Amino acid sequence: MQAIEIARRMAELGQTKEALRAYTLAAHNEGLTPEEELEAAVYILQAGGNYQISYTCFLNLYRRGLYQEETLALLTGAFYEPNIKELRGRYERNVKLLKKYPYLFRKDFPSFEELPIRFYPYSDGSYIPFFPARREFGEFIDIKKPVVSRNFFRDLEKPVLASEVYSQYELEYLRDNVRRSDYVGRENHVYLHYEDWGIFCSYLQCWNMRPLLEEEKIVFLMGEEIAQYPIDFKERFGIDYSQYPLKPVGIREVTRMIWLSQILSHNGIFFFTEVLDGHPNILCAPAQMLDDVVEGLGQWKKNVKGIHSVADFPKNDDGINHFRRELYLLKGVTDKDILAAYYLGDKRCSVGLDPAARITPALLFSPHFGNIHYRLRVDTKQNLTVLYSPQYEKIRNSPIFKNFKYIKSVAPFRRPTTSSAAAVRYMWNRAQESWEELEKEEAAEDTKKETPQNMVGDSVSTSVLNRSYLIDWQDRLFQDSVLVRFEDGKLNPKATFTALAEFLDLPYAESMTYCSQFGELNPEGIKGDARGFDTRAVFETHEEFMGENERYFLEYFLRDVYQEYGYDFHYYDGQPMDEQRVEELCGHFDTIDRYIEASIKKARAKLELPEGFDFGKISKEEIQMRIVECMSEVNHENRLKTGKTLLRGLHFINNHAQELHMMPLLKLDPALLEQPLYH
Repeated sequence: MQAIEIARRMAELGQTKEALRAYTLAAHNEGLTPEEELEAAVYILQAGGNYQISYTCFLNLYRRGLYQEETLALLTGAFYEPNIKELRGRYERNVKLLKKYPYLFRKDFPSFEELPIRFYPYSDGSYIPFFPARREFGEFIDIKKPVVSRNFFRDLEKPVLASEVYSQYELEYLRDNVRRSDYVGRENHVYLHYEDWGIFCSYLQCWNMRPLLEEEKIVFLMGEEIAQYPIDFKERFGIDYSQYPLKPVGIREVTRMIWLSQILSHNGIFFFTEVLDGHPNILCAPAQMLDDVVEGLGQWKKNVKGIHSVADFPKNDDGINHFRRELYLLKGVTDKDILAAYYLGDKRCSVGLDPAARITPALLFSPHFGNIHYRLRVDTKQNLTVLYSPQYEKIRNSPIFKNFKYIKSVAPFRRPTTSSAAAVRYMWNRAQESWEELEKEEAAEDTKKETPQNMVGDSVSTSVLNRSYLIDWQDRLFQDSVLVRFEDGKLNPKATFTALAEFLDLPYAESMTYCSQFGELNPEGIKGDARGFDTRAVFETHEEFMGENERYFLEYFLRDVYQEYGYDFHYYDGQPMDEQRVEELCGHFDTIDRYIEASIKKARAKLELPEGFDFGKISKEEIQMRIVECMSEVNHENRLKTGKTLLRGLHFINNHAQELHMMPLLKLDPALLEQPLYH
């Protein structure tokens, strides 16, 4: 029996809850006839089910030319008419404000009934516009969607001019990030141009104009009024902004963050911070361990408790002391405020900053972790998987992130086999350094230490479980995000960083043509790594640290990555995979296992010897046996379990059972490519 038949039977029996569940299931069935679609949508609406399902069904039927009179009446009665009072009230409040506003030069507002667009609310801040004259519905709009969709600040030679901006979020973004004219000592209003007066007025049903008008930053130009741009405020309004001294950027003027995320270990995050360092509109610091940042913020909070008045601060007004005093005088100080004060006060972070810029600087934040770990929560019956990462949860719950109003997320990404091999190389070098340091300490003190030493971890398992390129589209942190390939940045820097500047809503600056850290050219991020735009980091794949079996395993289980982001398979040959093949591969990860085994042998604390055991009494054979046991249990079995789990072809979802999306790839302008794209 089909869901629609079950739904009808349950409805006949008066079992509303069961009927509602069956009708909801039926509404998602593409095999329904138009009559059945309408039936399901009407029942769901009347029974108090998910109104958005009914809304979508009615709208789809109308657009297909089916039951248009009925569906328009249902949409109007259920979704428009109950909201008319609110829409009318908002329109009239905004009109009242704009009639008094000095920089809107047209005042012939139509009555509410004469507006050419009706807005049918779908959810808070989102609507479907309806054009009565054409009897057509437009496309879905979300005026609060936290996305800056264009490069408003591409050219800052003149005041900012933007056309047809209908997003409340973007309007507030312009207000918050363009500095006041009296702060920069020159005319610096935001000019908004709208071609159609009727459409502009219609959106007054949706916008909240009050916070946009308070500082009188915005100039509205309608139609041919665009010829007035830019206005000479001294001549026309008698306001001479040149008489005002330049005002330093204040702590709370910094409202937008560029989050450079550590999607993988050894993904090139240091390279990207070095390219963005010194930008005239960015406060920049190298990647920092998140725990260290949190500890530093906590220390500031602790220190400020001992300050009882502004007089307790040093009298000199340079550097950090200026911002410490400003921070002390603020009410309701947040972690975001403290971080902004630190960046503004540290001259290294603002080494290239333009103090007279028209816009406030963005703060580049690169919170780092020793590694990014993901765990899979698998529902084997439905073949669904929820991803969980304690590191990502720290970011998501961080008060720093919660208090930045505007966030652009940039995820550097590197070929997984190369980044994984580079991680092994890094761990091996660190382990060797720690052993050498321990030997020096023991020689100097003539005693043996049982201090745990650095180990080489299973980079293959970590990498194959890392699905951080799959994003929760409902999560604010990823709604305005882009993935940038490390290889593109190295091989096609002009195209890559021109596109990245556009995404970040910044001008493409000369500082993006070289690498620096706090102004120092081509720093050495990790000892021995290629510096600056040296392409060795692309072609040096570290074969000695990861063998073909490991790379085959990675490429197979990250096929979606390779296909979505333009990487060719170098090891996976396209053959199907089964459990037997997984076991064969996992049993011959000879290259990485050699390094893991050597580090376990050196790191005595990892051999799980009983407390007080005399390490000198254990034979070489026993040591080797324990190493083999550890390798088998910790690595081989975990790899097998991971591989067999992923063989199910899992579907990854968020906590609301919504499917995760691939992070969008930064698209490069083909005309700017210096050489063919890397594959």
